Amino acid sequence: MSAAPTAASHDPLYNQSVEKAFAVLAAYAGERRALNLAEVAAAAQMTTSSAQRCVHTLVRLGYLRRDEQLRRWVLTARTLSLGYPYLAGHPVIEQATTHLVDLNQACGESVSLSEPDGVEMVFIARFPSHKRFFIHMPVGRRLPMYCTAAGRAYLSALPRDEVREILARSSLRPFTPHTLTDSARILEIVDGARELGYSWASEECYRGDLTIGAPILGSNGRPVAAVNLSGPTSRWTLAELRSRLAPLLLETARAASGSVAALRRG
Repeated sequence: MSAAPTAASHDPLYNQSVEKAFAVLAAYAGERRALNLAEVAAAAQMTTSSAQRCVHTLVRLGYLRRDEQLRRWVLTARTLSLGYPYLAGHPVIEQATTHLVDLNQACGESVSLSEPDGVEMVFIARFPSHKRFFIHMPVGRRLPMYCTAAGRAYLSALPRDEVREILARSSLRPFTPHTLTDSARILEIVDGARELGYSWASEECYRGDLTIGAPILGSNGRPVAAVNLSGPTSRWTLAELRSRLAPLLLETARAASGSVAALRRG
């Protein structure tokens, strides 16, 4: 087994050793917490000997450590240093945070900021609910655009042909019994969000989770991120969430868009 070939592999300046190291770190994405050597090799699509060298080097550099109780390798806190500089200097986070905090204070529910990466949205800021909430959504979590309010909100600010192209590249699979996987139905919701200014999702990624989201636009009118608000089914119905909190969400998205656009014009 060898690493999957990429177009960059034919670039004379492309360093495959760096690619392999990041492939090993990426093997811990999702729900993976501890991996043995065979699991690392399989997830990173490389030979066991290559995985062994990468793991050994990352242990020496302090990014992995051996958990003797589990008899597997796990990530260390040092891996956070790879993403921190990106978040610390992120202009959208800096411009949107005040508005997101205001929304969080006004509604008392969880508020998140996410941005696109391929066909997914990546959470880059989160302000937890003031009440008990059972879903843990850490910064860095990635979720598909097609079944999330934030993703659909982002899609709603794109031309329809771009939306179709993104959906065509997405793996439309169910996360819960409520996940919509029919592209025509998803397009209908995105079209509705385009008219209303916000989108919604009902228990499509997590059971008991209701969300509404709105796009944050840059100076050119293109979406750069999305803000979403989550409420549990124990406190809300989707109709209540939309009728009572959508106006606050839209106000927040407009204010954040104005701040981001002004920064980029400057």
